[in-house]
Amino acid sequence: MIQRTIYHPHTLVDRIAVIAALLLTMGTLAACKKAGPPPAPPVMQVGPESYAIATVRDIESGPTISGTLVPRDQAVVRAQISGSVLRTFVDQGKAVRAGEILATIDNSALTDAVASAKYAVTNAESALDVAKREQARQEALLKSGAIAEQSVDQSRKNTVAAEAAVSQAKAALANAEKQLGYASVRAPFSGVVSEKSVSIGDVVQQGSALFTIVDPSTLELQGTVPANALDIVHTGLKIAFDVTGYPDRTFVGTITRINPTADPMTRQVRIYAEIPNKGNSLVGGLYAEGRVASIMKSALSLPTDAIDRKTITPAVLKFQNGVIQRQVVQLGTLDEKSNRIEIDSGINAGDTVLRGAALDLPLGSKVKAIADTGKR
Repeated sequence: MIQRTIYHPHTLVDRIAVIAALLLTMGTLAACKKAGPPPAPPVMQVGPESYAIATVRDIESGPTISGTLVPRDQAVVRAQISGSVLRTFVDQGKAVRAGEILATIDNSALTDAVASAKYAVTNAESALDVAKREQARQEALLKSGAIAEQSVDQSRKNTVAAEAAVSQAKAALANAEKQLGYASVRAPFSGVVSEKSVSIGDVVQQGSALFTIVDPSTLELQGTVPANALDIVHTGLKIAFDVTGYPDRTFVGTITRINPTADPMTRQVRIYAEIPNKGNSLVGGLYAEGRVASIMKSALSLPTDAIDRKTITPAVLKFQNGVIQRQVVQLGTLDEKSNRIEIDSGINAGDTVLRGAALDLPLGSKVKAIADTGKR
């Protein structure tokens, strides 16, 4: 006998209903899962190099100046007579006093010239003495009526000529002695020998350069500024500048002269600033770069790379309750040396803003500033 399993219709329907209910439940659960709240965006951390705090600082502005430091007083000592150099007494770098002998030139011929000039003076004075005695004798004879007036006039002329001869001889002696003095080459003022161009045995001609003497106690910055800056540049203004070879040091000078003409090619005007050089710490010939401090004030400021200039109106990206927001600001004086700019309005002292590459972060991002620990 064969047994058969018979599925009643209502049993199959029940099973389909159960399966449908299960599928519906799974779909509902999936839908509920997709419709849930999105996760919170992460908080981005920015380091000290990516943000700045608005602070009140000193702002300085003015035209930049660059040039070379040179000693204010310097002289090339030249030979004033021709001859062989007998001795030199100084070398480069040696300090000298005004009038100190630097070298001597052979003076044998000049010594003979002085002796000859002295002899000529003696002869002229003797001739003058004879002429005076003769004139006195002639005038005595004239009073006694022994001679005519014409004879006395001639004796007077002879006396005048003798006096002229004495003056001429004395002038020749003074010149010879002056030339003899040139055989000793002397320092024109106190300073330091910066160049020595002669050695013992050299034969020099009149006008040959022998030494260069500089006074390092006061230097002069010879630089240029744009012609359009002349309305704010004048004598007496201070110049703060840096010098090659002296890192982390700032020097200050005072404008003493301004060239009355501009360079026709560059439209730059040369200015001269006096630099006190206490202790001779600076040396001439170095390159210097600085700024004429024509504007000095204390103001709220930010680094220049904290200004967002992607739009026409300058702005900053400020931290507002931990969220980046764009804030329009009004700018003031630019301090090119410190790379800071004055903020006239838009933010307050103590506000934190992004700077540099961090300006590319999207608005609305949550950020947290990391304090500078000094270990970077």
